[in-house]
This record gives sequence, structure tokens and C-alpha cells, in this order.
Amino acid sequence: MSDLLQTPLSAWHRAAGAKMAPFAGWDMPIQYPTGIIAEHVQTRESAALFDICHMGEFTLRGPGARDALSRAVSHNLETLKPGRCRYGFLLNQAGGILDDLIVYCIAEDDYMLVVNGACTESDFAALRSRLPADLPFEDISARTAKLDLQGPKSFDVLEAVLGESFRDLPYFGFRSVTFGGAPLLVSRTGYTGELGVELYLPWDKAEALWTALLADERVKPAGLGARDTLRLEVGLPLYGHDLDDTHTPAEAGYGGMLTNPADYVGKGADREVREPLVALSIPGRRSARHGDVVALPDGTVAGVVTSGSFCPSLGYAVALARVAAAHAEAPTFVVKAAKVELEATRVALPFYTQGTARAKLV
Repeated sequence: MSDLLQTPLSAWHRAAGAKMAPFAGWDMPIQYPTGIIAEHVQTRESAALFDICHMGEFTLRGPGARDALSRAVSHNLETLKPGRCRYGFLLNQAGGILDDLIVYCIAEDDYMLVVNGACTESDFAALRSRLPADLPFEDISARTAKLDLQGPKSFDVLEAVLGESFRDLPYFGFRSVTFGGAPLLVSRTGYTGELGVELYLPWDKAEALWTALLADERVKPAGLGARDTLRLEVGLPLYGHDLDDTHTPAEAGYGGMLTNPADYVGKGADREVREPLVALSIPGRRSARHGDVVALPDGTVAGVVTSGSFCPSLGYAVALARVAAAHAEAPTFVVKAAKVELEATRVALPFYTQGTARAKLV
């Protein structure tokens, strides 16, 4: 445990009684004494605050940055305007996903990239090798903190703390403001399916903002356990489980996002579909787990579960599974979980449809 990286809030989490565990090389809070279900419900009904400081952030700026980055990632940057951000992929030559990431357009030829914590070093190396050597590209992860405020009351809380309105902020839009005399980027994005923001600020300002937000009685802290159940309910993939370097964006259902006109690494191959992800509904509370075998009712092995959990907002379990294309349209499956077989029905995503992420703000 002593080798794990610490966020600026690690001591706070321990003092609050959080259950801590290794995640992507970091010492992270999985849940607080209230428990995962309570934190999940808190996010769906009010507002919850997550420490996501383990994520990685890079900056790229200078003449030619847009064109160079367009050849390195799948994002269509020609249509990405300043003040907006976009989800997409860093691919290998075979179209496999090295990571999923968000690109922020700060200004013309000025970008910030946000990547998964476990992939920070490898992503930086891959991107550096694809970008011109004279183009300034910097890993700012060590000095950048990230807090996620999520839930239908998140904007009410944020505006009370920062003293200004963010009602004009569109989905996947962002604005730079200040907090405690330091820069703060407020991004209307998240990983829960609810209205919310992701907040980027200097590492040494994180605890002050964390404390200020939690001073509002409408907010409670939440750990990675609730973050996982929340994201799965709305069908958002997790890198290393639902996404990996041997499968393409099209297999994960993101073929429609591959609109980048540039000749980026992996282009063309990223549309191949051999083992698509399918969404499964499983009656009851017993859930499938990553790695469980998925079979047809006649016993034919069809694929494997990539993510599974009981979903508090739904009252039953769901799963994402990678299934051979020949079997992907089957209406029902059997999941061979530990000591039991679970009946599963193929359904459309998202599992949970009442999220407020895209809600219009007035």
C-alpha cells in the first residue's frame, strides 16, 4: 500500500472512514460508511462529490496542433470549437482502443486531453511519438486535480459556492473561472448519467474546493463503487473491461462517432465488428461478474461478461458482454456465474433512462 499514489484528498478520505483500495496504482476511496447504494441514490436524487484526481491530463498547443492531433486520435477536431469538448479514442494500427479520452478545445490550436489514470504514461508516450517533436506537449497530471460534482442538484450547489450562474453551459461545454484566486475549469460532463460537472484545478486547491462543496447539505461524498454502478446503469464503458486494445470502437457501439476526416492511426480498422458489446438484463439481485462465460440457451458459448452489477435505480442486475457477432442478435442468453446460471435478456442501452445529464437548464 505504501507504493500507491495519493490524491490531495487521501488523508481526508481516511479521516472520513472511507474504505480505501488500490485502483490504477492509486489509493482510492471505494465507499464511505453510508455504503455504495446510499451514495448511488444520493447521486441520482441530489448531488454527490467524487475524487477523480487519479485521471491524467495533457496539454498540446502551438501552430498546427489541431492538424497534428487529428492524425493521432479518432476525434473530429474540425468541428470542435473553443469552449467545447469531445469524447473519442486513442487507437492502435489495428483499430484497437489504447484508451478512451476527452479532448478539450481551449482555443485555436490549444487543447487539453483527459485520459484514464492507468493509461497516463502509455498514452503520453504513444501521443508523443505521433506528434511533431517541436510541438509543445506536456503532461500536467501531477499538478492538476479533478473533482466530479454529479446529480440533479449539482448546478444549484456549484452556483451557490462559486457565486455565478452556469445555466448557459451546454452538454460537453466548459468555461474557465477562478476559485480562491486559482484557475478552475468547469466542464459539463460526467460518468454517471446525471447532470453534473467535472472540475479541474491546481492540486493544492483541491481540498479547499472539496470542503466548500461538501459544506452544502445537498452534497455527500461518493466513492468509486457508486461511480461504477452509476456508469453501468447508463451503459457507459470502462476501459480495461468493456474497452481494450484488441477491440474496436465500433464493437463498443461507437461507430457513429468515427467522423474524423483525417488519416488518423487506426482509421478504417476501427469499424470492424467481430465481438460486439451487448447489453443484458438479469432478473434479481445476483449479478454477473467480469469474466463470466455467456452462452446461448442450448449451451453454445457465445462470449464473456465485461461488466456486471446489481443496479440500485432499477432493482435488478445488468451486464455488458462481448459476444461473437454471429450470436449478438440472440434474444436470450445464460450467464455462467459462480455456482449458478443466470438467465439474461438482451436489451437496448441505456439500462436506466431517467438520467438528467442532458437536462435543459433555465
